Amino acid sequence: MSLTQQQVKANGLQLTDAGLQASTSTTAIDEYGQQRNGHIAAERALTIYLDKKEIVTLMTLGTQPELLVLGWLRNQRLLPDISQIKAIQVDWETESAVITTHNGVDDLDVKLGRRTVTTGCGQGTVFGSLMDDIDKIKLPQVITRQSTIYRLLKTLSEHNEVYKRAGAVHGCALCQDHNMIHFVEDVGRHNAVDAIAGQMWLNDTHGHDKLFYTTGRLTSEMVIKVAQMGIPVLLSRSGVTEMGQALAKKIGVTLIARAKGRHFLIYNGAEFIDFDAIPEKIKKSQPTQIPQES
Repeated sequence: MSLTQQQVKANGLQLTDAGLQASTSTTAIDEYGQQRNGHIAAERALTIYLDKKEIVTLMTLGTQPELLVLGWLRNQRLLPDISQIKAIQVDWETESAVITTHNGVDDLDVKLGRRTVTTGCGQGTVFGSLMDDIDKIKLPQVITRQSTIYRLLKTLSEHNEVYKRAGAVHGCALCQDHNMIHFVEDVGRHNAVDAIAGQMWLNDTHGHDKLFYTTGRLTSEMVIKVAQMGIPVLLSRSGVTEMGQALAKKIGVTLIARAKGRHFLIYNGAEFIDFDAIPEKIKKSQPTQIPQES
């Protein structure tokens, strides 16, 4: 089926439906010198063109390329309104994603002139200043129950499908209460969070009552992207960077890391956690709130 036949209408946008399989079969030799069959994560180059101008090349699994591109546009702050976009067309034969706008992008060259290469596997790139509009972000102060965190962690552990099969990927999830709304895996956490941002933008989903989960580190980029999506709580099974914590304190993101099983560490926003499910073995010997960091 050709790409033109696969186009769908969504919120007035023309979108292709060019998702690919996340992993591919392969063989490897184990420590005994024996051949073993298995799977590895796919990795494809996707070059983004905005109104015929080449912008950036992303490395991705390619499972949800249209949502990835849409979320990337949103999180880069290149377009403030989704209605400005006419079409996103992904063609894997040319490894390209072509974005067409209705009236072009104001000051595109200026926006592209400043670039920050972010940390992590599958290095991300953020155009413009990372600190732009930070002071304008207003997040709600929401209470998150400890029991909700535990229920979410149990649910999320069952959805790392590509990681369990092939490894080499990060997963991100949009959650509400103890329910997972959307889960995405990709070769970098940058792509996974952008794909979820794309779906939220497409469906006009608000983040004020949501929680965002990632398997990756809580860096400054992750905090900023989640804050831009209007989500007040960020949860990870991995660690936190110094700038990630500093920005979470500045913006007001509740930052929960090292979350696995019954364990977690709150690096910002402990006052917004309802400790309603303290594990029995530490209930008598440990405080219910983390100490204030200097």
